[in-house]
Amino acid sequence: MRVAILFTDGVGVGPREPATNPLARREYLLSQFEGGAGATLPPGGARHDVDTTFGVPGRPQSASNQTAIFTGHPAPQLVGRHVLGYPNAALKGLIAAHSIVRSLTTQGRTATFANAYPAEYLDALGLARRPSTGEDVRIPERYLRRVKPSASTLAMAAGQIALRTFDDARADAGLTHDVDGSTATRRKMNLPTRTPERAAEIFWALAADFTLFEHYLADEAGHAQDLEAAERALGTFDAFARAVIATRPADAHVLICSDHGNVEDLSTRGHTRNQVAVLSFGEGILPRMGTVADVGTAALSLLGITP
Repeated sequence: MRVAILFTDGVGVGPREPATNPLARREYLLSQFEGGAGATLPPGGARHDVDTTFGVPGRPQSASNQTAIFTGHPAPQLVGRHVLGYPNAALKGLIAAHSIVRSLTTQGRTATFANAYPAEYLDALGLARRPSTGEDVRIPERYLRRVKPSASTLAMAAGQIALRTFDDARADAGLTHDVDGSTATRRKMNLPTRTPERAAEIFWALAADFTLFEHYLADEAGHAQDLEAAERALGTFDAFARAVIATRPADAHVLICSDHGNVEDLSTRGHTRNQVAVLSFGEGILPRMGTVADVGTAALSLLGITP
């Protein structure tokens, strides 16, 4: 059994209100709404609505909830609050000790991160990376001192996984965060553009026992309350996810998940306390999922690994 997680930041289960919820304006896979209503999933698909709050006051945030996903532990409860943005020292320690990637690599299983990053960015963070000799993004010194690692990159680092660079993206061995490379084109970066369907082919070609892809543009659109950007981000991710599912190898299980709500309510710039819908596709019995932390434990369970 292999497991793939398609992670998309900031997509929750909200009301079916087209005026404020872009998920209600088209039928995306993640067009899942309160009360159990929502888009019909491809054959074999299942929906699991999970909590994002962990009973902690305040709005769920990316650093703590992504740590929960990539460790299988209730990070907001353990650190006593929701932590926004990038992991703090306490969350970094939790990831270093309990990363699901570390759990599986110590058991002899393989893992990879499909996303490609600028080599200079990874070097500034001190993270292991794959070779890079081609054109890279030059990051001004004043910004290099400010860069911080995400929960996902730290989870991979804990498992001693070398991250992909833009050289990999140019060689069809890695994906840009927006799937299709359109962001790079607008910024005049030397990176390929590709269809979501071609991105799915590349995804499965590089897949390991555990494969992660991270997409965060829906969350950015939610913070900006930008309906057009939200529809663009959701549409591209949806086309990619559908292609990944349609071409799923028989031995692979795909989980689509988010960390917290946001884009499903464009009436506010902030995150919501809504549940998120975890979508699963493939063989194997999933354990009951109650919070986003259970996405991580479910991935390990499917791989036959006890956390």
